[in-house]
Amino acid sequence: MKRFHKQSPYRVTMNEAFADVLEGCASRRQEGTWITFEVKRAWLRLYESGHAHSVEVWNGHKLVGGMYGLALGQIFCGESMFSRQENASKTALWVFCQHFVKHQGRLIDCQVINPHTASLGAQEIPRVDYLQYVQSLAWQPVSEGCWRTQTLF
Repeated sequence: MKRFHKQSPYRVTMNEAFADVLEGCASRRQEGTWITFEVKRAWLRLYESGHAHSVEVWNGHKLVGGMYGLALGQIFCGESMFSRQENASKTALWVFCQHFVKHQGRLIDCQVINPHTASLGAQEIPRVDYLQYVQSLAWQPVSEGCWRTQTLF
C-alpha cells in the first residue's frame, strides 16, 4: 500500500459523505445486502449523534470507496467498506489507521479477518482479550479533533 499510496490519485476525507458511503456499502453486492432501509436509518441516527463516522475515498469529485463504523472511545468498530476502483477501500482503511493512531486510537475492530484486512496488518485476537480491550479502551477518549470533518490525505 505504501508504494501504491505514493502514486495514488485518491483524496481521503472523513465524515464528508456518510450517507453516500453507507449507500455505497449497501449497493452493488451480488449476494444481496444486509444493509436494509432500517439499518441505514439506524446508522444515520448514530452518525447524527456523533457516534458513527465515515472515511471517503475520492478520485477527483467521484466517490470511489470508503468505510464506516462506530467509535467507542479508543476503539473503532468498522462495519462495512466498499470499493469502486482499485485499492480504494484499502486506501480508506490504511489512511484511517494512521489517523486513528495519531489521535490515540488503540484498536480497530475489523470484525473478521480476511485477505484484504490481513494485508493491512489485521490480526485475530482471542475473545477474552477483545472483551478486556473493550472494558479498558471504550471509556478512554481519543484526542480532540479525531472525528471532525476533514481531509486525511
